Amino acid sequence: MERGSVTTPFGRRAMTLGMLASQIAAGNVPPDRSVDKWKLFRSLCEAKTVIGVSDRSLAVLNALLSFYPGAELSGENGLVVFPSNAQLSLRTHGMAGTTLRRHLACLVESGLILRRDSPNGKRYARRSRNGAVGEAFGFDLSPLVARADEFKTAAADLAAAKQYHRQMRERLSLCRRDIAKLLELLRESGVPAGWEQQQRRYEELSAPLSRKASVSDVEALHDAMAEIRADLSNRLEKLLNSEKMDANDRHNGQHIQNSHPDSQFEFEPGLGKGSGKFSASARSCNVDPVTPKAKLSEVSTYVDAQTPVSPAPPSLPISRLAREIPLTVLLSACPQITDYGPQGRITTWKELLTAAVVVRTMLKVSTDAYDDACTVLGQENAATVIACILERADCISSPGGYLRVLTARARRQSFSVAPMVAALRRARGPNVPLAG
Repeated sequence: MERGSVTTPFGRRAMTLGMLASQIAAGNVPPDRSVDKWKLFRSLCEAKTVIGVSDRSLAVLNALLSFYPGAELSGENGLVVFPSNAQLSLRTHGMAGTTLRRHLACLVESGLILRRDSPNGKRYARRSRNGAVGEAFGFDLSPLVARADEFKTAAADLAAAKQYHRQMRERLSLCRRDIAKLLELLRESGVPAGWEQQQRRYEELSAPLSRKASVSDVEALHDAMAEIRADLSNRLEKLLNSEKMDANDRHNGQHIQNSHPDSQFEFEPGLGKGSGKFSASARSCNVDPVTPKAKLSEVSTYVDAQTPVSPAPPSLPISRLAREIPLTVLLSACPQITDYGPQGRITTWKELLTAAVVVRTMLKVSTDAYDDACTVLGQENAATVIACILERADCISSPGGYLRVLTARARRQSFSVAPMVAALRRARGPNVPLAG
């Protein structure tokens, strides 16, 4: 339908620059572009705080989308819907007419829809003899198609920010628990005075945190708690070292007192005859080295076979949460994830985290599985694993289950991200350039 690039509202409604900008942007949409309307509506609901629309306005938009035939919004079939206010009120569960008009105006001001008013202000469509819609007057949905990528990016950014906020609160809770346990251990160990100041500071910072606390507030409180925990850990480490030194001194004194030059034992009692051979238990401790050319699957199977599984997994070292590989090396081995970054490119780790959330949703990996991987591996390493899974998505039947397996192995300290990325780089060829 071609009626010019600009249309003005009917009656007393004034034309604004925002309406003009929305019409110009909607006119630049390629005719063959199509978007799933319900997936787009879900992205709008997730990013409503950024877009600036209320849930009631989104309910009206949902009713307008229900009048569009088909699940794909496409310019080839026309993007104008023309329901009456009575029908819109029914599909919004009996919303009053004044409320309905107010939320329609809000959708227009937000740039989500356009008004295509007829000469008399009515909504209708002219049809050809075969029943096809020729020219329609009502509400134009083309801005939704034009801004689809913007809505998806905003929803992904909000999801990443919420996840980071949730993880920071979890780290703060763990830090508080660690400090309480360390203080209790210091009291029981009889350490000389000096840590009471840290206890008073901890009590001052232990006030309940508001549910609406910002990320910066949580980060500042976590940093202060981390300093207290580090100081208490250093005190306990010094205590352990002093105890070890005392024990070594006592052991050395006993060794000197019990050493006699005329001792009748000349050999260690554990060797016996045939000292040139190892026992069966000693030979069982030797393992075959894994050659550098071994396949990643063979290495994974070998590590799982050699690593015992204990009912209580050991705590992970802090270094495991650090980034294991540079971003350029990851992008050279896994270039497909670049298409899911903001503006179709990835230049920072923050953009990689945003793309990983989008890919995680596309691969149908559950939020619990991804959060568990972020807790065990760290956010950057978990996003790296998602990029590797995307690269081999055609060979992995259950990406979510595969991620859970890798997380469990990382919790047992039998998995690292670097060999996985190295294997993908070798598979792409020896002379793969670094992404940049």
